[in-house]
Amino acid sequence: MKSARLEHTNFTVTNPDATAAWMEEVFGWHIRWAGDSIYDGRSVHVGTDDQYVALYAPAIPLEPKIRSYDIIGGLNHMAVVVEDIAATEAAVKRAGFTPHKHADYEPGLRFYFDDGDGIEFEVVQYD
Repeated sequence: MKSARLEHTNFTVTNPDATAAWMEEVFGWHIRWAGDSIYDGRSVHVGTDDQYVALYAPAIPLEPKIRSYDIIGGLNHMAVVVEDIAATEAAVKRAGFTPHKHADYEPGLRFYFDDGDGIEFEVVQYD
């Protein structure tokens, strides 16, 4: 039996178009689709030809809740594998985010950053 692969993940953001724009800049992704979506909201799908992130905003803006690490079923962070972690960290800084929790571990390097919606991203480069 072949193993499964992740096709996409979907999470709620304040502004899917703005989030997709910084993801294009930082990760080199492209917008695959954008338009009206469930519950009169808006969605933008941004990623590669094979995998993407669905960014959703409801019609009526929501207030942020408590940390996701405190919610069963919460999205704690999303990890992205890159080829050049230094270049990606520079792009993260240019996008206005602050890298933190740098680590050098077997088999690679990593750091984290939080976007404007408080979503934590992990950036990984394997040796």
